[in-house]
Amino acid sequence: MAEASVDRSVEVSPEASNGQFEELESVAIRFAGDSGDGMQLTGTQFTNTSAVIGNDIATFPDFPAEIRAPAGTLAGVSGFQVNFSAHDIFTPRFLLKRPLLQAIDPDDGVAPVLLIDELDRTDEAFEAFLLEVLSDFQVTIPELGTVKAAHPPIVVVTSNRTREIHDALKRRCLYHWLGYPNAERELSIVRAKVPGIAERLSREIVHFVQSLRREDLFKAPGVAETLDWASALSELDAVALDPATVSDTLGVLLKYQDDIARLEGTKAKELLDEVRAQLRAAE
Repeated sequence: MAEASVDRSVEVSPEASNGQFEELESVAIRFAGDSGDGMQLTGTQFTNTSAVIGNDIATFPDFPAEIRAPAGTLAGVSGFQVNFSAHDIFTPRFLLKRPLLQAIDPDDGVAPVLLIDELDRTDEAFEAFLLEVLSDFQVTIPELGTVKAAHPPIVVVTSNRTREIHDALKRRCLYHWLGYPNAERELSIVRAKVPGIAERLSREIVHFVQSLRREDLFKAPGVAETLDWASALSELDAVALDPATVSDTLGVLLKYQDDIARLEGTKAKELLDEVRAQLRAAE
């Protein structure tokens, strides 16, 4: 056979009626590999090329944080699915349900509990999006229409007041304030969460934190900080509080330097003396 020396591509063009080609209305291609960046680059390039040609496009990037293969693939940890067609391809089959839509349209048909935690940490656009969910229990998807809950979810929204929540959203909720627990309840929490802690130490910790919350601090310690402090002191084999131990471990209890500086030294000793006096009086 003669060796080809012409630097040209070969175009193959069979007759249209010989059965070599089949015209499809819609095609889905899924790329999968062990590189998220590679899959994103490949999928994006394929998507852009399809768009230039004039096809309708829907993409389904899948870059999971877990080291696992995407659903429907045999290998790799990342994928990118492209569906291109000569007609509209916005269908529920290509809709990826996120938590809000899952709560509105659950697969098992049972009303779930939807927890929207720390709403104040989100942006105002998401807050505005929630108005439809909380007022009508529905989500409107421009390309598909409105998905309305057959069984409205039980919704719990929390906020730490780092910013003000809009009045329109507040009107769609029942308000309930959760304050700090009293000393007795907080002591039971410490005993349950930090087993083996010395009895005297647990009481002094709880009463010290209760007194600390009445001080003018930038951020008063919550129950989580109480538990962290109790765990740390228990690991240090402390059996009771003393001024030196309190000063050395304030960074576990308080999260701002101004608050720590305010409590170091004589102030911590004064609070500790008050706590001991209260405990003696209660005996």
